Amino acid sequence: MEAATSISPSPPPSADEGPSTSSSSTSSGGPSRFPEVYSEEERDMESPELIQQQSSMSYRVRPVPRRIPSSLGLEEPPADDTLSCVIVILTFWFFVSMTLIMGIFGSENIQLGPYSSILLRPNPLFVNTIKVEVSKKVVVGPMLYGFYKNPPLENTEIWSESMNTSIKQESHKEWIYYLNKGSQINISYNVASSSSLLLIVAKGIEGLAEWLEDPSYPDSTLSWNVIHGSGSIRQDILRSYDYYVAVGNLNSDDVEVELNLSIRSSMHDTADSYFKCNLTRGWCNLKIPFPGGNAALLTTPGPLEGNGSNREYVKLSYEPRWMTYFLGIGGMTSVMLWAFNFLNRIRRNMEDSPENQSGDLGSERAPLLSQKDDELSSLGSSYDSGSQNDEETQEDMEEGCRRLCVICFDAPKDCFFIPCGHCATCFTCGIRIAEVSGTCPICRRRMKKVRRIYTV
Repeated sequence: MEAATSISPSPPPSADEGPSTSSSSTSSGGPSRFPEVYSEEERDMESPELIQQQSSMSYRVRPVPRRIPSSLGLEEPPADDTLSCVIVILTFWFFVSMTLIMGIFGSENIQLGPYSSILLRPNPLFVNTIKVEVSKKVVVGPMLYGFYKNPPLENTEIWSESMNTSIKQESHKEWIYYLNKGSQINISYNVASSSSLLLIVAKGIEGLAEWLEDPSYPDSTLSWNVIHGSGSIRQDILRSYDYYVAVGNLNSDDVEVELNLSIRSSMHDTADSYFKCNLTRGWCNLKIPFPGGNAALLTTPGPLEGNGSNREYVKLSYEPRWMTYFLGIGGMTSVMLWAFNFLNRIRRNMEDSPENQSGDLGSERAPLLSQKDDELSSLGSSYDSGSQNDEETQEDMEEGCRRLCVICFDAPKDCFFIPCGHCATCFTCGIRIAEVSGTCPICRRRMKKVRRIYTV
């Protein structure tokens, strides 16, 4: 057992002695040491750690790191966040580019009838060249024209076409024509049997597909007619588009029908063209200038004698203007990074505001008492009453010594336990408790040492 230490109600030890130094002489009879006296200016100049040790010696003060204001420009956004932002931008622009290249300005196969006149106006920002190819070599093929501005619809061509066909049960047949605004379709029909058929004129592939889903529904097409015997139908065209003429058979047997089409086609004037290319060689390219752009016109000749189908199949494709996509990626990345840094700067300024800083300091100072060391906290709990005020400490110690031991109720309480700091027994009972159970009778905490209290 270590020698007991006496404590006198003198002022607390100086900062040089540390929190475990006693202010009176030890039981071995060593010389006493008086605390040093400081002036008010010197005490104000002491560090927070020394002041806290002198006042309570119950915990250590950990310096709080100062936050550098973001206005100095020393804080930068995390590299991981910037990299993630760049990856998101590149991924987004990749899908946008693929949608434009493969979808809106992707290649397509076009079926052209006689006297077709299709005006093409691609966006010069995304398209660099128009390329037209034919599936097979022909003697008289389609023509590709180039214009600086849209050519007018001033020419009219009238042509006719006859079809004798058999429509199988629960099926249909269709013919496609590209017609400009102002065109007209006149259809004469003759159904051989007494059965009735459906004759429709649909706008675009969407209208035809809608009619095929429900052939008996009349509002899905421009013209919906139940035909039997002989008759005629006329349909005016109000918008330049591709139109389908289809005959459907809902009967249980095949039906023969004869159709005679007389079509008045509105054609674009090609007199002012600056570029002309015949597709008899197989392909034609037309470069689109930037930024003004131009108009391209694809035309087909009239019906040829001896050609049963009178149909031309061409492939239309667009070469992208790659510089637009590269500059778009760079520009969008720069804008998004600037917005990202701007928002980060606003967030840091809000965090550095006086209100937020005061709240942060309060939360950092609050848990200091809970971070104290075990031995220092026990010493502080026993020494606090003797370090704040000499007179109050003397009265408390005298009153405590008059109280009896909670074990024997005979001797006064003249010891305390480390680390809990409770003073509940006399020194003899305290030694016995430490040897037998080793726990404080008040808090049941494991005790390390028993210290006797000497009164002067």
